Amino acid sequence: MFRHDFASLRALYDRPLFDLIGEARAVYLQHWPQNEVQLCTLLSIKTGGCSEDCSYCAQSAHYDTGLQKETLLPLPQILATAERARANGSTRFCMGAAWRGVTEKDAKFQTVLETVREVSKLGMEVCVTLGSLTPEAARQLREAGVTAYNHNLDTSPDFYPQIVTTHTFQDRLDTIDSVQKAGMAVCCGGIIGLGETEDDRLKMLAVLCGFDPAPESVPINCLMPMEGTPLAEQPPVDIFQLVRLIAVTRIALPKARVRLSAGRSLLTREGQALCFYAGANSIFYGDKLLTAANPGTDADHALLKELNLGITEPTPLVAS
Repeated sequence: MFRHDFASLRALYDRPLFDLIGEARAVYLQHWPQNEVQLCTLLSIKTGGCSEDCSYCAQSAHYDTGLQKETLLPLPQILATAERARANGSTRFCMGAAWRGVTEKDAKFQTVLETVREVSKLGMEVCVTLGSLTPEAARQLREAGVTAYNHNLDTSPDFYPQIVTTHTFQDRLDTIDSVQKAGMAVCCGGIIGLGETEDDRLKMLAVLCGFDPAPESVPINCLMPMEGTPLAEQPPVDIFQLVRLIAVTRIALPKARVRLSAGRSLLTREGQALCFYAGANSIFYGDKLLTAANPGTDADHALLKELNLGITEPTPLVAS
């Protein structure tokens, strides 16, 4: 299979916009003929106090953002949220914890494993994002019922040290390697609007194209500037740059779900529609993404109905 490198991705990206999104639409319909959108819910199960210094993140202990450090949510609260998410149409439930990482020896990790076992009984895909993993921790997550692990690259290898200094780009790749060897699907994308160049975005995508197997889903986040973080004053992402990136991602990774993620609250309905046309076929759904605002569920349902886009149906519940 041909794997796109930076030069080929740049050539795609520079095509006339309508030609680019036309090709992306054709690729999308070839691989996703049902023309539907997967709804995913993301819940922060442990908020704030993270030791990492990711310069976009309100949960970092390095910055004064007014966010208080919290403990792990209790299992009944997580399950209630997961059940509501499923009832509202979500087929993937993702749980995020503001940690540098976990090992199989951590007591908190054992609590997460138990939570995963219970959530997996609801018939949704179970995704977690817990920071860096050891190979053994990855194996135990898969055994407990995790279907996908989210670990974003954020940006290009070259630009990464300007965004995070408490771990390296290679650290990210090492965790992804552990996830793949454990048999979990990889949910991996990035954030645009950090101050990077368009080339940085395509270099990040080139790394994703080199994964074997390819990522199962690619979240594309637009920075939500958070007060108190170093990137609080970053300008919004240009909508046509976002659409170009989505279109190139769709062409380069035709079988991946391209998830329109953080920053949708900053986009117009028309902008979101263009993103769907260019190949996005999944959204994070619900009023909040970790600590950032998100469009309301009613607004999302209304938009998808207006665009005649179907919603991925949940897996039938298995009787216990």
